[in-house]
Amino acid sequence: MPFAWRSELAHVRGTIDHIGQSLEHVSRMETVLPLAHNIFRALALDPADVQVVIVGQDPYPNARHACGLSFSVPPGTHPLPASLRNILKEVSSDTGSTRVSDGDLQPWSDQGVMLINRVLTVSQGKPDSHKSLGWTTVTDAIANAVVQHNPQVPAILWGKSAQEMTPIFKQAITGVHPSPLSAYRGFFGSRPFSAVNAVLENHDKKPIGW
Repeated sequence: MPFAWRSELAHVRGTIDHIGQSLEHVSRMETVLPLAHNIFRALALDPADVQVVIVGQDPYPNARHACGLSFSVPPGTHPLPASLRNILKEVSSDTGSTRVSDGDLQPWSDQGVMLINRVLTVSQGKPDSHKSLGWTTVTDAIANAVVQHNPQVPAILWGKSAQEMTPIFKQAITGVHPSPLSAYRGFFGSRPFSAVNAVLENHDKKPIGW
């Protein structure tokens, strides 16, 4: 875990240690994703540097896609996961263009966008398989730490799992998940990216180059 987060999450250290023990057990029978060094990749941003939070459900359940940042994939990945294709389609529709050249969303993270899942691990081929391990306690603590540093931080919460965090954020932008099952039920046309930039500009902060 990055040094800047250790004191912020000290009160949930016991939960993190318990999850680690559970993952050791699970990994004897199944492949855990993402790779261990990427589980806390979203915390590469110091809590005080987070300008926006985007919350997903859990990592992609395959090794080609899971990289530790919600919705993102490694550079050069082709084809893109359907959810990510829908996100980039909405970015272009909402803002007129996108600066993301492929499915790697690291350029967003570089601007202070925390891309984090509600649950930080998954078993390969088994979506939502680690939801009972205790991760939600940890990710709630992460979100609360961000809000402590930036009370007006805007958060995009897609889907029911992410929307459990709505009470944490004063500037929560909620919507349906960008998956193919729900994208046409309110995701397309929701314009969350321009909504985030409006919040940032209203607080005299630089908008995100999506």
